Amino acid sequence: MSEPVFYYDFNSPFAYVAAHRVDDVLPVRPRWQPIALAFLLIHHQREPWSFDVDGRAPTMRDCERRASALGLPLQWPDGWPRESYSLLPLRAAVLAERAGLLREFSRAAFQRHFGSPAGIKELDGVLAAAQEAGLDPEEVRAHVGDDDVKLEVKAATEAAIDLGVFGVPTVQVGDELFWGDDRLEEAAAAVEVTTS
Repeated sequence: MSEPVFYYDFNSPFAYVAAHRVDDVLPVRPRWQPIALAFLLIHHQREPWSFDVDGRAPTMRDCERRASALGLPLQWPDGWPRESYSLLPLRAAVLAERAGLLREFSRAAFQRHFGSPAGIKELDGVLAAAQEAGLDPEEVRAHVGDDDVKLEVKAATEAAIDLGVFGVPTVQVGDELFWGDDRLEEAAAAVEVTTS
């Protein structure tokens, strides 16, 4: 059986919560795969719940409850979600994966994004998360704009779109896709079936 895959983007609060649960909930540790949610939305021609400024409050409270249950801070970044979005952390995640520190960087980036008003839209926030994760921030600064790094984010996103990934967080188990933090347990059950 192929390993499960956990797809996420740093601007998603549900992916933030899922990133702190997925390794514990799934019986097999998934491969983590950051992707660019903005391009998923463009491809599927849809707007996420977070763009509905008048109707999003109940879902935001649900995010806050889920984060609180895990002891995670949740402070909405300035201008979230439209003005807080950035490809920089996704590119830095490529460098983190190459260094064997993808999970560490991703959790640090999520906590910085949803734990401080500035988030990780700008390079300074990304570099701070990199340092917290054990990466050399100057190496990240030097290579976060490299063409091969940008192409890797693009290729990963396009591959996810080709698979049918509709949003984040999503866990892929074989041919099945489980979209949402609230479906991690279903994903875990699917892993159990495929490994039994």
